[in-house]
Amino acid sequence: MSPASKKLFNIIILGVSFMFIFTAFQTCGNIAQTVITNLNNTDFHGSGYTSMSIIYGVFSASNLVSPSVVAIVGPQFSMVVSGIFYSLYIAVFIQPATWAFYTASVFIGIAAAVLWTAQGNCLTVNSDENTIGRNSGVFWALLQSSLFFGNLYIYFAWQGKTHISESDRRTVFIALTVISLVGTVLFFLIRKREDTKAPGEEDSTNEILGDGSSAESKMTRAVAAFKKSIKLSFTKEIMLLSVTTAYTGLELTFFSGVYGTCIGAVNRFGSEEKSLIGLSGIFIGVGEILGGGLFGLLSKNNRFGRNPVVMLGMVVHFIAFYLIFFNMPNDAPIAPMRGTDDVAYMIPSKEVAIFCSFLLGLGDSCFNTQLLSILGFLYSEDSAPAFAIFKFVQSICAAVAYFYSNYFLLQWQLLIMVVVGFFGTITFFTVEWEAAAALAARGSDYSSI
Repeated sequence: MSPASKKLFNIIILGVSFMFIFTAFQTCGNIAQTVITNLNNTDFHGSGYTSMSIIYGVFSASNLVSPSVVAIVGPQFSMVVSGIFYSLYIAVFIQPATWAFYTASVFIGIAAAVLWTAQGNCLTVNSDENTIGRNSGVFWALLQSSLFFGNLYIYFAWQGKTHISESDRRTVFIALTVISLVGTVLFFLIRKREDTKAPGEEDSTNEILGDGSSAESKMTRAVAAFKKSIKLSFTKEIMLLSVTTAYTGLELTFFSGVYGTCIGAVNRFGSEEKSLIGLSGIFIGVGEILGGGLFGLLSKNNRFGRNPVVMLGMVVHFIAFYLIFFNMPNDAPIAPMRGTDDVAYMIPSKEVAIFCSFLLGLGDSCFNTQLLSILGFLYSEDSAPAFAIFKFVQSICAAVAYFYSNYFLLQWQLLIMVVVGFFGTITFFTVEWEAAAALAARGSDYSSI
């Protein structure tokens, strides 16, 4: 197998591993608040929104040190240990206890920071400026396939149910825990850096995959990774991209946690309201997969760069927000267990709700594939710190969004995303134009997303 083929193999294994882990975790996140609402007349008194706020809050703080952790233990082992913590969080729902639920939320926040920093490093090490667009698209399409499989099961298993029984809950979460563990084991198939280099190829990248085994060498790399994170945080490009990244954190919260809860709270959807949560997740996944696959395949033939894709993402999301505003009751995100009988500006339509799910997924893939691509392009020498900053900003905004989702009506949540999304698109355009100018100055053909 050639070095290029080995690198593509690594990208595919990376994507498939994340697909299994996030089939479990994203399905868990999508149904968590609905399951918890059915538990809150027992001894369990947790909140799915609060848990997610804790996860993303700890996630954001942990990104400050995650490059150092990955530098010490290596990306492969980092992803394996992180995957175990994801599995433990999901397993908490088999027999929920409030203290275990919130404790696991803290630990998975730490694990998520390490997991995504290692993922960004692995993606960049196995790419170059000609393949980073394709590889970002391939990874994203595989990752977001997770939304399809788990939610497909939820749709059929919960069809016609208005209450989730203890047996239903345990069956779902035992299966999700096993699926997460399968993804964790697959990380062992990723080949190390030295196994993917061509004969005579110099290790020119200043990556954290070095093989120095002494404690002094590892500590030196850890300190260097931390210093790079701080230094990169104040560069013009990172500060501009942080606005775009902030938007992805807000809309991540909305489509992965809030929107499913809204659908499940609308009593006018009848006995299908709970199974529609699964169907919504499926169509979010279809949008994500379509976007990731399409932009990955087109990356080598796109002469206009990343900006048109990001513009498409903004337009698609704004259409979705407009339709959701008209279709969903304003109190849907914070409705009690009995749901809401309110009507917005039209009779709630299941078809419109599911179409909006597809648009949310498609728009999200537009933004995230291009952010992964531009970060891998601009910071090929410093991928771990750059991706850590990306996840720091995204996760702290997601934490803030999960917190205010406990209190804000739907219209205010949509308005916040529209404002931040507009300015995030403008700042991305600015960085992309500068990247195109820099590439032209080097005499390269600007043909990859």
